[in-house]
Amino acid sequence: MFYLIGISLNIFLVILLLLKRNKVYSDKVLMVWMAIMAIHQLVFYSIYSGFALQHPHLLGPGLSIPVLHGPMLFLYVLSMTKETPVKFKVLFLLFLPYILLTLLAIPFFILSAAEKLHVFETKGKDFEWYLMIQQILIMVTGIGYVLWSLFLIRRHRSNIREWFSNTEKRELQWLEYLSIGLGGIWLLVIFFDDHMIFIGVVILVLFIGFFGINQLPIFHNWQKIDPPDGTNGTQNPADSQEPPETETSTVRYAKSGLKEDEAKDLHDRLTQLMEKEALYKKNDLTLQDLAIRLDTHPNYLSQVINEKEHKNFYTYINNLRVQAFIENASRGATKNYTLLALAFDSGFNSKSTFNKYFKESTGKSPSEYFSV
Repeated sequence: MFYLIGISLNIFLVILLLLKRNKVYSDKVLMVWMAIMAIHQLVFYSIYSGFALQHPHLLGPGLSIPVLHGPMLFLYVLSMTKETPVKFKVLFLLFLPYILLTLLAIPFFILSAAEKLHVFETKGKDFEWYLMIQQILIMVTGIGYVLWSLFLIRRHRSNIREWFSNTEKRELQWLEYLSIGLGGIWLLVIFFDDHMIFIGVVILVLFIGFFGINQLPIFHNWQKIDPPDGTNGTQNPADSQEPPETETSTVRYAKSGLKEDEAKDLHDRLTQLMEKEALYKKNDLTLQDLAIRLDTHPNYLSQVINEKEHKNFYTYINNLRVQAFIENASRGATKNYTLLALAFDSGFNSKSTFNKYFKESTGKSPSEYFSV
């Protein structure tokens, strides 16, 4: 019964994604992955229930499905951190293990029903070579793509600080847990039987369904802005994949068309705009919002903030918010307000984000800071 509930839930999630309005690329990837999981669970249940033993031709299709989950995880993480379709050449390489296993299984596919049943009952007699290749590919693709996905998520967290002042809902922490969870299932493959493995799969499906369907696109519907010099710099921020902060500005912006006097003028206008209008109080402020106000390209603005302020966009804006909070909290007229209310007024959008960044910036919690 537990397996049937898992299969039904999986199919339900596929239907939800299919009917979802305004689907983005990541939704489509997730829908395909959920469909693959549903098929995989159906194949397993047909064997578990004995139905496939009565119809031995059903024993073959599930042989190569396990190597699809690693690539699908990686493809989904890639679609969440870079909202652009993957090229066909990359897709072919991702699914090459599946293609290879399917082709190698042809000798099994052409067997008669009785012969297939015999191979199954004798635990792969005469096909030991295939099972060995299958296990190797399952572990290599499973663990390999989990590690690669974790790397993409960590890099993504560094990148979004160049574009967003609030990263709380964009850090994809749930997707990191999902990647680790899938890695855990590959460990179950080593130490436990199929029943434990598919219990883990059902739990994983529940997790994906709850978080994946509700995950908002990170980079979507960004307006394109031409740089002042007329060069082509209209890439989506998700495509830029900025290097880590530790790389020097000289290297990062070596090919920039922004001249020193233009950079100084842009920095002056940025400083004046922040002083006059306190745009940092807008809790969902993005680099692109600010670039539009300053009539410049986001890449140029990012360069100016990094070179003139020696900070990324996230740190620059949140430092201004902390300064505004400290000023407001230090005034006698604001003593009737809670610290959290003042934090929200300064541009922070949650208590956890405020406390985390305040301590990161000052080395103390807000209560410790004002108790001195």
